[in-house]
Amino acid sequence: MRLQVHPIYDEILTAKAQSRKLLAILLDPDKIVWESLDQMIAKINLSPATHILIGGSHVTSNDIDKLISEIKKGCRLPIVLFPGNPSQISHEADGILFLSLISGRNPDFLIEHQVKAAPILKKSRLEIIPTGYILIEGGNPTAVEKVSQTKPLSRTNIEKVVATAQAGEMLGKKLIYLEAGSGADLAVPLEIITAVSKNTDVPLIVGGGIRNKTGIQAAHDSGADLVVIGTAFENDMHFFE
Repeated sequence: MRLQVHPIYDEILTAKAQSRKLLAILLDPDKIVWESLDQMIAKINLSPATHILIGGSHVTSNDIDKLISEIKKGCRLPIVLFPGNPSQISHEADGILFLSLISGRNPDFLIEHQVKAAPILKKSRLEIIPTGYILIEGGNPTAVEKVSQTKPLSRTNIEKVVATAQAGEMLGKKLIYLEAGSGADLAVPLEIITAVSKNTDVPLIVGGGIRNKTGIQAAHDSGADLVVIGTAFENDMHFFE
């Protein structure tokens, strides 16, 4: 029998209860510059990050296991998979956001990829965290939209976003993730973050389109329990200095 342990999720719950805000750095394996990996790890260690996410909408790299192993040599932060499909599963990680794209209606991303991943995950020691993934209009078509072939929810229809998040919570999702998409022109509106935070009880993750520390703080202040930084750190590993 697979022993069920939940240290990552329990820590997120504890942080939420204590109003302690969390920060994750998202690394896309396709964009890693291996020659400067040690320097990047050193910058992560000096940052306020509490988690590392690994993955992307469309990853072609075969070096995910190697990347995670190298990061673990120099960094003690929990490493959580953020997969676009089952090929991105790595047993070297500590956990996985088991994503269901509940903002879209493409069955592949609602359940089909999850069905394919389930037998692999059942045999792993990864901590599996069911996550309701909600794509919010970010001002331009993003990789998530293109790969999933779904449309994001309107950034002005707060009521629908809240109802979608509530449906995800009622379906048993342990996290809700509001995503503007990698490289989005616009971050998730603060009004949406506040509304979802006030009308759901599970921890709230927010990412996409956040380009500076002011944006991180604004998302936290609006109700995000964990903010994700990806492109901004990829483009400048001195981001947190």
